[in-house]
Amino acid sequence: MTQLDTNSWQGIKSEVMRRINSRRWQPGDLIPGEVELAEEFGCARATVNRALRELADSGLLDRKRKAGTRVALNPVRKATVEIPVIRQDVESRGKVYSFDVLDRKELAPSAILQQQYALAASAPLLGLWTLHRADTKPFAYEERWINLSVVPEIVDADLETLSANEWLVRNMPLSRGEFTFSAANATAAESQLLDCPRDAAVFIVNRSTFVVDDAITAVRLVYGPGYSMRTVV
Repeated sequence: MTQLDTNSWQGIKSEVMRRINSRRWQPGDLIPGEVELAEEFGCARATVNRALRELADSGLLDRKRKAGTRVALNPVRKATVEIPVIRQDVESRGKVYSFDVLDRKELAPSAILQQQYALAASAPLLGLWTLHRADTKPFAYEERWINLSVVPEIVDADLETLSANEWLVRNMPLSRGEFTFSAANATAAESQLLDCPRDAAVFIVNRSTFVVDDAITAVRLVYGPGYSMRTVV
């Protein structure tokens, strides 16, 4: 084995990747177990476990309990997507950001939200309707529902100064998220809020975030005509 830092999971990860890339371990091959690799590398089993988990998360390994770890037959590069902060998006375009909370209320989840996020009918939600601006012009209209069972402290946050979007990114770690992107024609209300023609094409993002299996927030963002999104993978 080539020299590597066996006290570091990064070093173990690099060596495992080298063996995969050199085809020493072929796609579909069952690789040695954590105990065997720890003995070979002279490190703790936990160090090997961390390295293999990282490679499984990146799509290079398939790990199954009681079935061992195999080199992925069809490696898929998994993108890590950060929750965007709308203020930063606006400022990156060289514009001045501002926002207004149009409405705020505590309410029970609708039947659709109950089913989609496994919420009890009595689950407390905070609803927020916000208009984000760039140089005083409408940039995005946001409808958001926050699960107060998971984030009770947001009730006391000053969401008139710091948007709920940015507050949640700063304060609430998440386990996973779900995104859908679509195009639609602006409704009468959306065209008025975004100052665009009725039925103009708008870009819509629906996003939900979770901590383990508990929903944190669900948000619907409507961007005006001409909006473009850039993602780096």
